[in-house]
Amino acid sequence: MRGEWVESYVPARLDRMPWSRWHWLIVFALGATWILDGLEVTLAGSLGGILTHRETLGLTDAQVGASATCYLIGAVIGALLFGYGTDRLGRKKLFFITVAVYLTATAFTAFSWNFASYAVFRALTGAGIGGEYAAINSAIDELIPARVRGRVDLMINGSYWVGAAMGSAATVVLLDPNRLPVWLGWRLAFGIGATLGLVVIFFRRWIPESPRWLLIHGRPKEAERILDDVEQSMGGCAAST
Repeated sequence: MRGEWVESYVPARLDRMPWSRWHWLIVFALGATWILDGLEVTLAGSLGGILTHRETLGLTDAQVGASATCYLIGAVIGALLFGYGTDRLGRKKLFFITVAVYLTATAFTAFSWNFASYAVFRALTGAGIGGEYAAINSAIDELIPARVRGRVDLMINGSYWVGAAMGSAATVVLLDPNRLPVWLGWRLAFGIGATLGLVVIFFRRWIPESPRWLLIHGRPKEAERILDDVEQSMGGCAAST
């Protein structure tokens, strides 16, 4: 089956857009994923010792290490599966699916009752984060103007360390037995990730489907309509340049 040729100014219009609040929204909504990853990795590392206590899950050191491996395996599998899905179903749908997987899994992690449940929930959390990587890097390439794409990519990926700092600060309070009981503090720590996931979902409501993806999949009219709406929100300045 031969493909059809489509002539469109969609890529050029995306690249000539002036930097605006719309782009900052994309940076925040997408960069939050790396914040979540930094938060998750830091929390898991800080909680490793606590989870060996009898008041918590009573894990062995080997099980703590195995749970970290489960997270990484889940991230790899999630990147592969959701990466395939984002090309087939679209970027916007996967934005919500992957963050929903993460949010649900990290919330369930807070209610783990033994090693098996904790390992499964950590693997599912990793799958959500891995899927986010695939969808978000595609969105960066397709929504951000080429002239600033490299800097924005570094900015978004660098937000990992913001999450790491947040995780470190949170554990100082939540894991202090003088502030909270040992059995409760570690569960609340994972609740932070779930709460941030809800915030991410809220902001992603305003991120449209990728016009480039729509164009590639034979839907040029939808791509142009989305660009018209974005340019109108910018006061039509992109269309006039």
